[in-house]
Amino acid sequence: MTGLRARFQQCQRALAELDWLSEGSVTHVPPGSWRWTRKVKARTVTVALSAPQAAAFQTAIQNHRRLEQLILELRTLSQTYLLHALPGPPRRTRQSLPPRP
Repeated sequence: MTGLRARFQQCQRALAELDWLSEGSVTHVPPGSWRWTRKVKARTVTVALSAPQAAAFQTAIQNHRRLEQLILELRTLSQTYLLHALPGPPRRTRQSLPPRP
């Protein structure tokens, strides 16, 4: 369980290092313009961006994807720890189950 705690703390530090976050995607639309597209209330919304805005949004989108990965890992680590490191009720095994009719 020590390894779980260490990995959990690594994920916490990685979360603290994240900067701006955004959902969606950024696409290049010739000539020289950019679009940021995302879903809002089940509808697709598109916004025109400058090149600096596009670069910032791309980074924010990558940060958001990393956030989602970290949340999934933190949840998995937490569930594993809570189930195995703390006392729980007696659990039935397949061998202790009554035979099926």
